[in-house]
Amino acid sequence: MRAGTVRTGQRCSRVAERNTAVRGGRAGDPGRFAELGSGTILAVALGFVVMACLAAALTLAQAMAMAHRAAAAADLAALAGADAARGLATGDPCVVASETAARHGASLSACTVRAGGIVEVRTELDRGAVFGTATGRSRAGPPP
Repeated sequence: MRAGTVRTGQRCSRVAERNTAVRGGRAGDPGRFAELGSGTILAVALGFVVMACLAAALTLAQAMAMAHRAAAAADLAALAGADAARGLATGDPCVVASETAARHGASLSACTVRAGGIVEVRTELDRGAVFGTATGRSRAGPPP
């Protein structure tokens, strides 16, 4: 054998030493490549968890917004019905309240006119709600 030639066994051991130095493992360690790619799996799992939490938060925010819209429609319908009951507006108080609720995207589910011009209404807002029907309840009357 010549002085400058390298045998096959020596070449393989040099390549193994170089790979060990680059990867940070020990030569002959059978589990040194077992954790390669685990960071990617953890990042993807964390991404799915974040997206699920975001979807849940957006769904709850939508339900809360729909409940506020139903309550606002009930408030406005009760005020309009109370004005009609006191004679400040023309028409039947429940019809006026129903028209006002419809203008705000809600339907009137109950309307009660009490003594003294007090009107109690219940509204439902069923379009776009994920958790069911959003409801609102309000009562209005003359100032004290």
